[in-house]
Amino acid sequence: MATKKRGVPTAIPEKASPRVWLYLVLLTLQYGAQPLISKRFIRREVIVTSSVLTCEVAKVICALFLIARGGGLKKLYNEWTLVGSLTASGLPAAIYALQNSLLQISYKNLDSLTFSMLNQTKLFFTALFTYIILRQKQSTQQIGALFLLIIAAVLLSIGEGSSKGSSGSNPDQILFHGIVPVLVASVLSGLASALCQWASQVKKHTSYMMTIEMSVVGSLCLLASTYKSPDGKAIRQHGFFYGWTPLTLIPVIFNAVGGILVGLVTSYAGGVRKGFVIVSALLVTALLQFIFDGKPPSFYCILALPLVITSISIYQKYPYRVKKKES
Repeated sequence: MATKKRGVPTAIPEKASPRVWLYLVLLTLQYGAQPLISKRFIRREVIVTSSVLTCEVAKVICALFLIARGGGLKKLYNEWTLVGSLTASGLPAAIYALQNSLLQISYKNLDSLTFSMLNQTKLFFTALFTYIILRQKQSTQQIGALFLLIIAAVLLSIGEGSSKGSSGSNPDQILFHGIVPVLVASVLSGLASALCQWASQVKKHTSYMMTIEMSVVGSLCLLASTYKSPDGKAIRQHGFFYGWTPLTLIPVIFNAVGGILVGLVTSYAGGVRKGFVIVSALLVTALLQFIFDGKPPSFYCILALPLVITSISIYQKYPYRVKKKES
């Protein structure tokens, strides 16, 4: 009788199905369009925490609706446990919260170009932790495709980030409050992405349930921070929906739909492919800026375009294949 190989099984297919491609394309469009939609419909006076919390509530409502539509609400309620929830979603949510704090610290102490370039290392760490936790190997060609993607991301970062000059801080502050935090945040981003993939594929936690749990945990952390944060003070002074208009709901709901898609992409395509989506979305943003704002894409964006297309093509065409041993 043939024995199974030891290791953690993964549910990521060698080649993405049409449904997975649909999720990837929709998420790319959402990521790419979100900055422009937010800029047009969210006024400067809107308190950031209010829009983020409303987005999390919208994500929970959307996920619950999709679960109910599929007839799985009662089953999910009967099977849900606090321990299982904390194991699957609590740790990634806490890691993402810490990652966001580190990114805020780093951004204040680095120029945009250095910050953006170092932030792209999360693609490498996602692939690394996916291998460590899920034993999901990459072929030599796929590793090459990842490096091409990182080069493309760096080129796009140069085009977008060169407008902000150096912070002028002393070298120690740049190192310990700028470079170190963004690198640690990249490591945490890769770890959290791999953990989410592990929870959905190995622990069989549905993407919708993970979205709900992570939104709840993230919202609780954000609510706790309002006790001392400037946003909390602003909410107490002006009200939760200060600066809102009916149009503000458009980017908030659009972002919530993106959160649902992130869960689906992580579950069915994996964290590494999500990295391809993020970089591809930068090209979509550049294209939309040209169409709606008349801002032509930078030279670096034009250079990055063939690299992104080539890397996606190589990554899909040459998946890792297990070498069969002769019996």
